[in-house]
Amino acid sequence: MDARVKELADRLWGGDVAQRITARIDARRDAIAARHADVPGAADGFPLNEQDAILITYADSLRQEGVTPLASMYHFVDEVCAGAISCVHLLPFFPYSSDAGFSISDYRRVRDDLGDWSGIGSLAGDYRVMVDLVLNHCSVEHPWFQDFLAGRAPGRDYFVTADPDSDLSQVFRPRAHPLLTRFETADGPRHVWTTFSADQVDLDWSNPDLTVEMIDTLLEYLERGASIVRLDAVAFLWKRIGTNCLHLPETHAVVKLLRRVMELALPGSLLITETNVPHQENISYFTDDDEAQLVYNFSLPPVVADALIREDPSHLASWAGSLKAPGPGRCFFNFCASHDGIGLTPARGILSDAERDQLIASVQAHGGLVSYKATPGGQVPYELNINYLSAVADPALPADQRARRFLLSQAIMLAFAGVPGIYVHSLLGSENWDQGPAQGLENRSINREQLALPAVEAALADQNDLRAIVFQGYRDLLDARAASSAFHPLSPQRVHPADAGLFVLERGPFGPDDERVLCLFNVGPAEAEWRAAVNDLPNDRIVTDLVNGDRVYPSIEEHDYSLELLPGEFLWLFMGEKGELD
Repeated sequence: MDARVKELADRLWGGDVAQRITARIDARRDAIAARHADVPGAADGFPLNEQDAILITYADSLRQEGVTPLASMYHFVDEVCAGAISCVHLLPFFPYSSDAGFSISDYRRVRDDLGDWSGIGSLAGDYRVMVDLVLNHCSVEHPWFQDFLAGRAPGRDYFVTADPDSDLSQVFRPRAHPLLTRFETADGPRHVWTTFSADQVDLDWSNPDLTVEMIDTLLEYLERGASIVRLDAVAFLWKRIGTNCLHLPETHAVVKLLRRVMELALPGSLLITETNVPHQENISYFTDDDEAQLVYNFSLPPVVADALIREDPSHLASWAGSLKAPGPGRCFFNFCASHDGIGLTPARGILSDAERDQLIASVQAHGGLVSYKATPGGQVPYELNINYLSAVADPALPADQRARRFLLSQAIMLAFAGVPGIYVHSLLGSENWDQGPAQGLENRSINREQLALPAVEAALADQNDLRAIVFQGYRDLLDARAASSAFHPLSPQRVHPADAGLFVLERGPFGPDDERVLCLFNVGPAEAEWRAAVNDLPNDRIVTDLVNGDRVYPSIEEHDYSLELLPGEFLWLFMGEKGELD
């Protein structure tokens, strides 16, 4: 029995839980190993590099007649993207009752309308696959909860209940609805903890039987082809009345246990935590070297949007300059857009209330919506629901100008240290899908349109179409990123002081002989100049823009060189090889 599994399991549950977990690992280990025999880097350090980019998508984001959505997605990644994407984050593809897949009624079956496990396996045969372990809650339609209602084992003990007269005022609320939902059961009325909605009932991880079942589910995902597992809403996992029930020590212990289980079952697999909270809380899952290898960089989307909307990168620069390397074998999962909205909570302490309100007003002016959460002081803005292109690029501008503005935001995201996550609607230059909310769907549906794959391919073939302009620009960025070791996920980053309007980020070197890239972004409304020491240039004093391959000749005056950038312009400049940063 693994000593670390036993230590963590004994700390949380005692009894024979460690032995039962070990038995589940042993039962599946050979099948998992066989499934991942050809996964690159599976047993050799951090398995991702500068050539890796993760596509975030629902399995049915792209559809075509006569073909399963999973087959359509494989075609899109393999043929349309053709080398730009190395990993696919398939958002929950299980039977569900609400919340666009996150209220799961069967953790172990693929939805019939999507295909079956063979479709997941085909994708996993050529690409890394990332799946969600939705571990905080399940659907009221799940057999476990039906057991709970009927008073049957095992589900009768799998859910968190509380006395409605308990003092729950300290509990952090990510939504505006009541925390407890009343259900009629065979044993009378019970009030069940429902953090996210009345249809999503919270699982009781203090129950060791539930824990073992969820760990076995995790192992099945690895056996089916997943090599990266996302812990959805993990911050809320453990409940203890009298606390805020957020990031409790037991939650961190569970994350460490799941990490250890994955290491034992599939060396080289990765665990990523999804915690839409202020930055310092978010990085608590990096505190120890045996917890998450990847953490969502939730502050990045609102801070980048703020920089472009106010045309002022000062907050972006100061925040980015404060970021510390997470530690060996760990990095941020960087993104600007996802299936959810732009979280406002992660911008707390970075943007002022007035700047937050300006961001909200701009999003609303661009056709976006605002979602709220409950607090003791009333409801407050929680999330901006808008397509990211629509958020940062004025819809009134011509297509080429909108594309350039949007690609500026994505170039910033792709330059950050870590692994990039690219939402399918960002890659494809989508805009707000107003019909979703207009049809009565949730606010988040504005950025969840299902697209006809043939129509998408036709748009990509038209060089004047917004989709084509964005897609080709994104391809150029990804190709440039993949070509330089300076963009290795673990490669250092350094923010340089710069004049108004400029954000300057240096990447590299990862090793003593590796490359350096200087990333310059003019988000301001006027032409801006970057000045630095001449001895920072390569010996020939000529640099190359990695994105378009152009040779750039800086103006040189005595000991300084300078470069001028037009509004909205960005450069990724190859600066040659150099030793450690000063």
